[in-house]
Amino acid sequence: MQKDFGAWNGKKSQVDEKVRPFFREREIWFIALGVNVGVEQDGRGVDFLRPAVVFRKFNSESFWAIPLTRAKKSGAFYFSFSFESGSMSAANLSQLRLVDSRRLAYSVGEMSEEDFSALKERLKALLP
Repeated sequence: MQKDFGAWNGKKSQVDEKVRPFFREREIWFIALGVNVGVEQDGRGVDFLRPAVVFRKFNSESFWAIPLTRAKKSGAFYFSFSFESGSMSAANLSQLRLVDSRRLAYSVGEMSEEDFSALKERLKALLP
């Protein structure tokens, strides 16, 4: 599959000019992740968006995000949970990354406190 890095570069300059929205840990946002190298998660559509959970907020400018997928995934590097609509999502723990808050497009809800606590424990288990 051919990746369109040129289209993402044009969109990235628009993302860089955005005003930073207010956000909190546990929230699920569509984030402009763009086109990335190799197996790194890409965004989709004309805005290169992917849903992700705000895992750790450092300040108003940056946070750790964990990309989500609706595909059924299992194993140590995935955490499955039910989202507000009752549909299942899986957090791809191996794709944890630092994100600038200007990449935030729009919020779609938040994880339950119970699921978020379990997600933290699953991520801690991956650390050496």
